[in-house]
Amino acid sequence: MSVVIIGGNERMERQYQQICKTYGYKAKVFTKEASSLKRKIGQPDLLVVFTNTVSHSMTCCALQEAKKCGTCVARIHTSSANALHEILKEHCNSCSENGECACLKNA
Repeated sequence: MSVVIIGGNERMERQYQQICKTYGYKAKVFTKEASSLKRKIGQPDLLVVFTNTVSHSMTCCALQEAKKCGTCVARIHTSSANALHEILKEHCNSCSENGECACLKNA
């Protein structure tokens, strides 16, 4: 299972990865605009976008790639550790209840 996090605070990258690891996810974190972001995103199970700390162009690029792959997208304004915990709890609960990712049904 994999998560891609777009935005957030640079100093919290390691913490984001540790939080994802506790839920059984492998995380890629992009806090700054990266060249060839499209290729680096891959096909994650969940895309988390911290909307307060990310550029518009980076958000658009990530959302286009998520749409192509049918990836579940979670947008949240704040980039705190608690916010990430809540997103992952919600995603894990919806998947375990339905046997598959509930976000993919809405796509």
